[in-house]
Amino acid sequence: MQIRIPGALPLVLVLGLAGCATQPPAHPRPTRPTVTATSTVKQAVANLAAASGTLVSGRLLLQPMGGGVRITGEIGGLQPGSSHGFHIHEKGDCSAVDASSAGGHFNPGVQPHGRSGKGPHHAGDSDNLVADANGVAHVDAHFAGVSLGGSADTDILGRALIVHAAADDYTSQPAGNAGVRVACGVIRLVAP
Repeated sequence: MQIRIPGALPLVLVLGLAGCATQPPAHPRPTRPTVTATSTVKQAVANLAAASGTLVSGRLLLQPMGGGVRITGEIGGLQPGSSHGFHIHEKGDCSAVDASSAGGHFNPGVQPHGRSGKGPHHAGDSDNLVADANGVAHVDAHFAGVSLGGSADTDILGRALIVHAAADDYTSQPAGNAGVRVACGVIRLVAP
């Protein structure tokens, strides 16, 4: 048995395939930020408010420092001696009661969750906070590779800072198994 193909059909197939070859290739998603961390803002602040029915709150100051941003301040209302995950999250929205509106960890480099300075990690990952005997965490954290202002991929202005109920284990994906969000604050420009 012989199958006959009309003469015009192979030409249509060839032209169709040739048309596919002229399409530009799809570009893969970048694995690292495409713009370097250059801050254009000298100072920002985040006023953390309680989330998930807790009494945790605080005020944090953010300043550019050494290829990143330094965050200092105090967070109170924690259990004495407790450890807590502390992250920059992708959205500057603390409106949900459980702060879920802040989205996931800030991760412009599309990296796995981890520990800052110890291999691949989200740009928003940080070491755990530890509360003192009065339930206050004294924050002095450095987030390398992020910036304040400038609208680059690495810009954290307008994003949220989150304190979690439990310690970050630095390995569980996608967020370190740090539990519910107990405080949230949006990073805002300090008026001159």
